[in-house]
Amino acid sequence: MMNDIAMAAMEMSSARLEMQYSMGLQKRVMNDMEQQAMGELAMLPSAPGVGEYIDTYA
Repeated sequence: MMNDIAMAAMEMSSARLEMQYSMGLQKRVMNDMEQQAMGELAMLPSAPGVGEYIDTYA
């Protein structure tokens, strides 16, 4: 009986550790992707603002 309780506690602890590792890895990947997207957006040329460009040939 005591072995079963100890085994269940170890399995729960292992599952918790696995979940924490997975969530930490996911957060790191999301942060890296966000930084990459911000860098790519910074490289885009700026678009003319509203009212700054009027197409007179239309």
